[in-house]
This record gives sequence, structure tokens and C-alpha cells, in this order.
Amino acid sequence: MTTTQAAAWQGRIDAEETGPSRRWHQQVQPFTCASRGGVALIGFAVDEGVRRNGGRVGAALGPEAARKALANLPLLGEPALWDAGDIACTAGDLDAAQQALAQQVAQALAQGCLPLVLGGGHEVAWGSFQGVAQARPDARRILIVNLDAHFDLRQAREGNSGTPFRQIQEWCAAQGRPFDYRVLGISRYANTQALFERADALGVRYWLDDALQTEAGLAQALAALAQDLQACDAVYLTIDIDVLPGAVAPGVSAPAPLGVPLWCVQAVADAVLASGKLVAADLAEFNPTFDRDGLTAKVVARLAARLARGA
Repeated sequence: MTTTQAAAWQGRIDAEETGPSRRWHQQVQPFTCASRGGVALIGFAVDEGVRRNGGRVGAALGPEAARKALANLPLLGEPALWDAGDIACTAGDLDAAQQALAQQVAQALAQGCLPLVLGGGHEVAWGSFQGVAQARPDARRILIVNLDAHFDLRQAREGNSGTPFRQIQEWCAAQGRPFDYRVLGISRYANTQALFERADALGVRYWLDDALQTEAGLAQALAALAQDLQACDAVYLTIDIDVLPGAVAPGVSAPAPLGVPLWCVQAVADAVLASGKLVAADLAEFNPTFDRDGLTAKVVARLAARLARGA
């Protein structure tokens, strides 16, 4: 953990309070080779993929802002919490940054920790998935559950924030593995016809943001997802913060006019946790440059804590 990361883990101490009153900043410890179990926080301080994709840069600042928002959260049943520091992108070398993330994710898994990656553009997904694949060669069916307004199946000469799941699909095809990709929150106004056709051709199962506005719509999606959760060997959960309504999460690369309600996003995360098969998760596209009153940071912290408590 660098001096910068250590500075983020500071906050209130309720010295005069009675009973359990500790907060995250009082429990988080540096991740080392001796760390075992619990949750390993990994910062992906990168938005090179967003830049290449023509988005609003600033997601590289997400990990630091997320740590600051997490620091004062009360401890309510969290396991051991480790901070493995940040992955950076040097000289625009996105491939190297993703490979470094993969190695860190794989290391955390090897030590019995749940890797929880904070921040960065959605190019984080290619790095996170590679880490899972390295650490879990026994898991033939890795189910990818993505809460996102976008498919991120784009064709491009260079990898970017819009290509990670196409890259994963190509890897799966080369390895002779199934491509089990489920997306909840897709917007008909944020994906081209070509992307819908590509998703259909690749067997991607998806639910539109329109369908996830009610409890009945969510129940239908969860019933279908339950079958996938039962059939898979492991689950990688990725939450693009821009899946949420722009009024709830303004600090993102591409704010959503409708989005999926936070209670619905939480319910999907809870279902994944309840399966007992979650092996890695990340929270992507948080861009504090465009946040308002720290609202998006608080949403990211809420989701991160929910995942940590359920790990």
C-alpha cells in the first residue's frame, strides 16, 4: 500500500462510543504474501480504454475516491479487508496494465481472498477475467454477470472500454470454452443494431433497462439467472456504475437517463452472492471528476461494502 492509499484510509474514530463502533479505515490492512481470506481491494487507476473509446476520462481517479468513501463506513460483519494498491497505465500501455491486474487478481485468489477491483474504465473486465481464468483453470464454465447499459462487444483495432467482452469471447473460442455472458440493464438507446445482432449471434442473454423497473421484471430476470448460476462453475460479477440512473450516479463516463434502480442492482448482486460461486468482482466507470456531492462515491462504497459483507 502506497502513502497515497494509506492516506485514503483515514476517518472518524468514535473514541467515546460504547459498543462496536469501528469503521473500515480501522480494519483495512496492506495486502501481503501472508494475507489469507477476506476481501482484497485492488485499484485499477486506468482510463486509457475510455479515452480510446471516446468517453469522458477521469475514471483513473476512481480508486482513490472510492477508498475515501469506504473509509468511514461502519464495520457490520465484514471479513478481513486487504488493500493491494493500484494498477496504473504507463505510457498508454493498456495491455500491460490489464496483465498486471490479471496477475494481482490471480494472486488474491491463490491466497483465498475475494478480489474486489475498484475503479477504472470497463476495460478492467478483460484484466479481471484473465486473472480468474489463470487462478481457476478447473472452472470451465465461468459465468460473467454484467450490470451495464452497454454490451461492450465492440470491434476495434485496439482494446478499449467498449471491447472487453468481445476479447473474452475470442479467448473462450480459442480455448474451446463456452462464452457465458449475461447483461442486465442494456439500453436500446446506447447500443447500435450491430451490437444487438452480435450479442444475439454470440448467445448473449440480456435484459433491457425498461424491463428492470419493477419487482415483477426483476423477478423474471432473477429466475432466468438462477438457472445460469446453478449450471456454472464460477461467477465473475462486474458492475458498470453507469447502469444506474444518472440522478443517482452522475459521476460516470456515460450517465444514463433511465438506468436500473439501485435496489434492483443490489438484488442481482445479492443473488450472485447467494450462489456461493462468486470468485471476483469489479466496480467500473466511476468517474469522480463528474460526481456531485460525493453521491456516486457513496453508491460505489455501498455496493463494495455489500459485496464484502456477503463474501
